Amino acid sequence: MPACVSVSPLAAHPIRCGCGLPSRRGVLLGLGAALASAGVTGRARAAGKAEAMLVNCIDPRFVTSSHGFMAGRQMQDRYSQFSIAGGPIGAIHPRFAGWHAAFWDNLGITAQLHGIHQVVALTHRDCGAARLAFGDAAVASRDAETRSHIEALWAFRAEVTRRHPPLEVVTGIMALDGSVELVA
Repeated sequence: MPACVSVSPLAAHPIRCGCGLPSRRGVLLGLGAALASAGVTGRARAAGKAEAMLVNCIDPRFVTSSHGFMAGRQMQDRYSQFSIAGGPIGAIHPRFAGWHAAFWDNLGITAQLHGIHQVVALTHRDCGAARLAFGDAAVASRDAETRSHIEALWAFRAEVTRRHPPLEVVTGIMALDGSVELVA
């Protein structure tokens, strides 16, 4: 039997080449078994149910941290996501009025289709959209930036509550290190 030259178990190589690495089929079967044992079944995914919607900014510096925050809340694979410049700021601030209908329509259809119970709204430090919305002075210091974000998050929560009273709203400000300060 010829020796296998594959260095990756996912790369194509003969099923019975004797190299000791699993075949592509073996890896995929193992992955399927692992997902099934973790409770991630085709039926659960097919149902399309979710617990929450994450509303966050498009800033690539915060993508991984936002997903980490949701995973820390035991929401991995149990939330939908809406990303817009400024996140919740973009959904409510007059500077971005042209975007509002898209967000609110999306939240409504998400609640209808996915049966969400919660909206998680994250802004972040050093946000360009916040600077455009609030002006330089409103984000010039950490205290000013915090006040501006808190006011926007309160306005966002009030608007969600007005439009979708059953939904719980969790709000927070993400720091550059990925930590989140929850805003009550």
